[in-house]
Amino acid sequence: MDSRSELADFLRTRRSRLTPDQAGLPEDGRTRRVPGLRRDEAARLAGVSTEYYTRLEQGRAGNPSPEVLEALSRALRLDASEKEHLHNLLARPKAAARRTPTGPQRVRPGLHLMLQTLQHVPAYILGRRTDVLASNRLARAVLTDFDALPVPARNLARYYLLDPTARQTVGDWERVAAQTAAILRLEAGLRPHDRQLADLVGELMLRSPEFTTWWNDHRVLRCTHGAKLYHHPVVGDLHFVFESFQVPGDAEQTLYIYNVEPGSPTEQSLRLLESWSTPALTTDRPATAR
Repeated sequence: MDSRSELADFLRTRRSRLTPDQAGLPEDGRTRRVPGLRRDEAARLAGVSTEYYTRLEQGRAGNPSPEVLEALSRALRLDASEKEHLHNLLARPKAAARRTPTGPQRVRPGLHLMLQTLQHVPAYILGRRTDVLASNRLARAVLTDFDALPVPARNLARYYLLDPTARQTVGDWERVAAQTAAILRLEAGLRPHDRQLADLVGELMLRSPEFTTWWNDHRVLRCTHGAKLYHHPVVGDLHFVFESFQVPGDAEQTLYIYNVEPGSPTEQSLRLLESWSTPALTTDRPATAR
């Protein structure tokens, strides 16, 4: 990934979504040829010169100070995920190289055991590139049986964007799929030299009609909590409130737990899924190390 072009496109798309009126700038009578803010307007809001801001967009501003990054974030109304992405894009090349993955990810035996104890709600562990490193029985029953797939196919983005059944079973599929593209975009800024991530993005561009549009929006997202709806073919609609937790001792693994309201129809449906025994669902098999 070309970090200079990524930075330029990210700042340009953030400028284009913010109108002068939203930014509190008065009309200056000039003909507006671009959507959103001009470079000089973004520079004025950030308290820097237009020349310096232009160098920032072109990746020629060296290593901006934390104060400049904070001012730029305020000027462009960046949220927490976007601020993180901006810092990643402006990181020194050596720092980016140090973040390049070096080997397969492994889930500790104790974490596999923990997933088995979470037997009443779906739970799974994601690694780099939204790889599904491990999942419990209910996660495989509600989403798809990741353990039955070849190791390279055990990936949440591939499931949401490429599995035909996901469009029917995932509630509000377009929103979820677009968020997944934003999650991958954030990771691409963190690991610009990850060859496997680049291959995944290329595959999604080729096989998913919508992915390229979402990718080119340069939206980024770190998904820590939220709501999910699944239309299960056996038990009907399932409503979840999920939380995510970084795995202690491994910042590149994240545990996701899909909670349910006590006494809700979803809780009753999950009890039914627990008792629904098939060979694919009755055993919590440790996933092959990636």
